[in-house]
Amino acid sequence: MPTAIAVTSPDLVLPPTDQQTPTAALLQSPDAQPLDAALADMQVLVEQHGYVVALYPASITAAHERRLHTVRSVLETDRIALLKLDLPPLGVAVLVRQLRQLSICDFSAGIVASAARLLSHYIYAGALLNSVTRLDRVPVSLKTHAKSWVPGSQFGVLANPSPQLIKIGSGELTGPDFGTQLIVGKGQSQSDWVTKTLAPAWRVQGIQESALPADSPRWWGTSKMVEFAAFLPDISVLYQLVSSVRREVCSWCGIELIGDRCGFCSAPLAPPENQMGATAVLNQGTST
Repeated sequence: MPTAIAVTSPDLVLPPTDQQTPTAALLQSPDAQPLDAALADMQVLVEQHGYVVALYPASITAAHERRLHTVRSVLETDRIALLKLDLPPLGVAVLVRQLRQLSICDFSAGIVASAARLLSHYIYAGALLNSVTRLDRVPVSLKTHAKSWVPGSQFGVLANPSPQLIKIGSGELTGPDFGTQLIVGKGQSQSDWVTKTLAPAWRVQGIQESALPADSPRWWGTSKMVEFAAFLPDISVLYQLVSSVRREVCSWCGIELIGDRCGFCSAPLAPPENQMGATAVLNQGTST
């Protein structure tokens, strides 16, 4: 059985890219499920799949995050990875789908878990906003705050892989230099700037539409928005990207990993100079 991928909200489970991509399990909040039921559900996942990689946004409630750690602690298992992500909600959903794709490949659970940090660097996640007055996830200058009060102002914001903010009509967001597709989720905004301007500028190879995750308005500070994420859609490119990184064994828990940190116990890897560059794989496997 493939490694189980789990999420904390059903809207983080995007439609599969093919018939082989498995879905993700739902780890509900304490308000929706008692602890006994949560423990039983997780035990079944571990027994059926061997390992569980749970991804959750940094924006979930403290109670929900405590529930995740409580379940792992009570079950006394080292087969559950809890990965806290700083990506915007749609970016989290994209990364979840990519790990779902990788879960059926010949990668161990440790490689799948630690691949989350690697792949997150290749997700360009942002939004078109009508206001940045409540935006606290990306640095906003006082001058930009003042501009947001001007009627009709719109802003393009990139939260990942590096923060950017522009006023629409006075700049461009720096996009990926490798081939991507774009997924778009519309909030209470009728603007087509993302699909008509941003997508051509980034030379995306396809556009997908998605329902806006429920937490997106809170994450971006407004419901008048369009969220987007550019990503690597091809499983063969994802596979090459992950395979190109040197594999190590965690000195703390013994699980296989890539990168500089274990996905299961979070122990750092020493020495740090153990990754080969993955950019070459993208240049070979995708077109711009």
